[in-house]
Amino acid sequence: VQLVESGGGLVQAGGSLTLSCAVSGLTFDDYALGWFRQAPGKGRQGVAFINYTGRSSHLIDSVKDRFTISRDNTKNMLYLHMNNLEPEDSDMYYCAADRSWGAVVRGTPTYWGQGTEVTVSS
Repeated sequence: VQLVESGGGLVQAGGSLTLSCAVSGLTFDDYALGWFRQAPGKGRQGVAFINYTGRSSHLIDSVKDRFTISRDNTKNMLYLHMNNLEPEDSDMYYCAADRSWGAVVRGTPTYWGQGTEVTVSS
């Protein structure tokens, strides 16, 4: 199983980025997916979660008006569209997958990517 993130980078505050996660080695629509972020020396935080079909999702309060999570089950791809970025959004972002929706929401999914770094300058 492989999860490979891309799309991170340096952006000014107020800008936008779209993170992508290419997933292989599993039956994609059998898995709930999520995006997590982690700053150096801090714990990993769940940011956004999406169910198997993509019809149900949840984002944390601090991003729900600015970020959107989506998936394309025909391409085995997960996305995080990030708008109006703030310096506080600067982190390493990880995608993750698990057969269990609960495991993704609890932050204990089985499979993780290696991360893509987002830096937002003020």
